[in-house]
Amino acid sequence: QIQLVESGGGLVQAGGSLRLSCAASGLTFSRYIMGWFRQAPGKEREFVAAMAWNNINTYYDNWVKGRFTISRDNAKNTVYLQMNSLKPEDTAVYYCAAALAPRAWDRSTEYDYWGQGTQVTVSS
Repeated sequence: QIQLVESGGGLVQAGGSLRLSCAASGLTFSRYIMGWFRQAPGKEREFVAAMAWNNINTYYDNWVKGRFTISRDNAKNTVYLQMNSLKPEDTAVYYCAAALAPRAWDRSTEYDYWGQGTQVTVSS
């Protein structure tokens, strides 16, 4: 059974940092593109960042460049999202996802498996 389990969310003040983790099981982790998405109340799910198996190729949405960093540890089957300089508008449920051969890394429909999400709340 394939599972993605996120952790590390919480309440933080604006300007603060959080590190999200996503532990994967039941799949050959190193074969998958791993991505992070988020969904705020009343809004559609949106792309945050994604990373290839080689820990080199990454893709970020423009609004997180310079603030968020995605990384992965293939030995631990875990992908991370380091979030710095958080803003109230970053408040959302953050999801990790795995895609075997996505045609577009920022398209949620290209991802095969999803976690349940972790809440991030940034207070002003």
